[in-house]
Amino acid sequence: MSNTGIQVSHLQKFFRKRKGFLRSRSTEVHALKDISFEVAEGETYGLLGPNGSGKSTLIRVLATLLVPDAGEVRLLGHRIPGEEQAVRRKIGRVSVDAAFYKKLSARENLLYSALLYGMDAKSAERRAMEILEELGLEQEKFTDPLEEMSRGMQQKVAITRALLINPPLLLLDEPTTGLDPKSKRDVQTFLERLRSEHGTTILLTSHDMAETERLCARIGFIAQGSLIAEGTADELKRQSNAASLDDAFIALAGVALDENGKSANGNGASEKK
Repeated sequence: MSNTGIQVSHLQKFFRKRKGFLRSRSTEVHALKDISFEVAEGETYGLLGPNGSGKSTLIRVLATLLVPDAGEVRLLGHRIPGEEQAVRRKIGRVSVDAAFYKKLSARENLLYSALLYGMDAKSAERRAMEILEELGLEQEKFTDPLEEMSRGMQQKVAITRALLINPPLLLLDEPTTGLDPKSKRDVQTFLERLRSEHGTTILLTSHDMAETERLCARIGFIAQGSLIAEGTADELKRQSNAASLDDAFIALAGVALDENGKSANGNGASEKK
């Protein structure tokens, strides 16, 4: 029986939102509502949902960037809250809005991150070049300032940064956003090889149905902060009597996903918040 890589139990997170002209009133907004699921070690699990559904909040909780208001998380046996330092040593995180020192080159950004993890500079640079080559970034771009790179190239550097320490657990928040079709395929192939060769546990959030169906053994549908269904792609289609994963999501969540990951109702109009 497989060990558990990620165990999320009755997780809740809420934020206070101020209202009114003087912002004197506040309301409680539940970003995550009693979410529970498990991911086996070496499994790739996908979370599909529109922007604002709670995907990024969940990733930030698992990455120890946000403190949960209720519930518990265990990552490779380490508990959150309580063992954040141990968790940080075992995870790599890629977000759609990765932060960099934009005046520095890709090389300088990556070496800085490697040194923070106590890596040897020469081996870190060699590892970075290997990853970037597999992701399709030209070698001459390695010394270009990040501010001169496209969004897609910056995202490849972000993925490389997360993989430098060969983490046993990857938290990927829409990692291929901004990539061209070939680069997206390169990243997907790399992630497949990473899981098969190294047994890396991967949690992937996305609104890309095809990418999620290709990479993920199991998929969870998340909408308005709640996990509304989970299973294999085929199981979700059968459960909703749908021909595609898109149709399954619409049937189970009551909303569609447009190309930007935003919610839309069945008529294609934007969903009201």
